[in-house]
Amino acid sequence: MDLDRHDFELTELMERIRSSDHRLIALQLPEGLKIQALEMMDQIETETSAKVVLAADPCYGACDLVHDKMKMMGVELVAHMGHSQMNIESGMPTQFIDVTYDGDPELTPVLSFLENHRAMAQKRLLDQENPVDLNEEDAQEKFLDAVGRLAPLTDTKLGLVGSIQHLHLLPEFHERLEKAGYDVTIPLGGARLSFPGQVLGCNYSGDQDDIGHYLFLGSGDFHPIGLVLHTGKPLAMLDPYSGDAQEMSLERIERILRQRFGLIMACDSAKSFGILIGEKPGQMRRTLALRMKRMLEKHGKKGYLLALEHIGPELIDFYPVDAFVNTSCPRIAIDDAVRYSKPLLTPFELEVSLGEKKWELGYQFDEIP
Repeated sequence: MDLDRHDFELTELMERIRSSDHRLIALQLPEGLKIQALEMMDQIETETSAKVVLAADPCYGACDLVHDKMKMMGVELVAHMGHSQMNIESGMPTQFIDVTYDGDPELTPVLSFLENHRAMAQKRLLDQENPVDLNEEDAQEKFLDAVGRLAPLTDTKLGLVGSIQHLHLLPEFHERLEKAGYDVTIPLGGARLSFPGQVLGCNYSGDQDDIGHYLFLGSGDFHPIGLVLHTGKPLAMLDPYSGDAQEMSLERIERILRQRFGLIMACDSAKSFGILIGEKPGQMRRTLALRMKRMLEKHGKKGYLLALEHIGPELIDFYPVDAFVNTSCPRIAIDDAVRYSKPLLTPFELEVSLGEKKWELGYQFDEIP
């Protein structure tokens, strides 16, 4: 990754600092951009009268806002970089600052994946349009998506999505893909998503029945894994940093699902659970946590509510419970499961473990609406 090719749009921030005569501001960046934080702090302090404190705790999204601690420190404004504003309130004046990456990857490396995925979607649609006399089990099989849900398609469009720093590329790639013969749509999501085509690690609400497969512009696996687990549709990835193309293979998704089912089975005899509640404004799902506790009590099991700002094995593994259920950031249970010595379930997986829902009806990815 060439960090110098990131564009940090600081002009509006510094104008706000000058006009409001702010004396102390906080700077918050995602983990991958913190290496450039000191340079930005120097620039702000040189060109304004403000002093800058870096919020150096881990930051993985706009749900990770700095709040009460910064206010107690006397901070007047938080500059949050690299994420878009969500439908949450941090309790502090916060300016969201766009960070874009000057990348322009070639389309050619990803075309073979897209062609294969379009063929898969076309076959699935054709099977739906030409029903034959089938028993109920076989009829359901025709409509099953990659993660086991009943999900009929209405078309085979290519859904074009990306992570926040690459969304400016979507209009150009929409045009390129249409010239390459694809029927492309940039989906609109719900209130937690600020821009067309945006996906978050906790929200994939832009999926539509007429989308048969996806192209994701971005790096890393978490967004693609979540998108396939949520939609059950084939997905190709094109990395603007490296230019590399690959697919999120259904074999890999199946391995993840086998791992998740193994954790559910490991909780079959569990009597006590720690229920994790995130303290960050965008991750706090108290109502869901209380529902999980009532459900456990209904089945004669103990549930202990544990509120944490940061969640890691060193902070919870020592509690004398048999397993944990996570109501904080959905990434924790999926991405970090192998780090914990005890099973860490999602709310849906706990419901399956208790017999409230059936695994056979399809996996439900944990989302924050």
